[in-house]
Amino acid sequence: MANTAGGVAPQDLADDDLRRELAHLHETRHDTVLDGSESALEAHTGRMLALEQEFLRRFPSDAAPDPRRTRAGSRENAGQPVPGRDLGDGDPDANGH
Repeated sequence: MANTAGGVAPQDLADDDLRRELAHLHETRHDTVLDGSESALEAHTGRMLALEQEFLRRFPSDAAPDPRRTRAGSRENAGQPVPGRDLGDGDPDANGH
């Protein structure tokens, strides 16, 4: 494994290590923004972005939003029409039309 000044390269981390390191960076973000030096914030941001990109590459389905948190999912949940989606089963009377 390559060890750099910013830690192990994200692509070299095992899945569990990637998840753990990313969670830790998210936990420390607020303190770094409030109390860290400019260089500490820059390093933290760079590392966080690199880990997030690797996480999204490896686990795209884990990063997909819950459909209820999207505009289309919310509309569908409320029974409203969603452009590009058919809410009925093909029967024109199924939607009350």
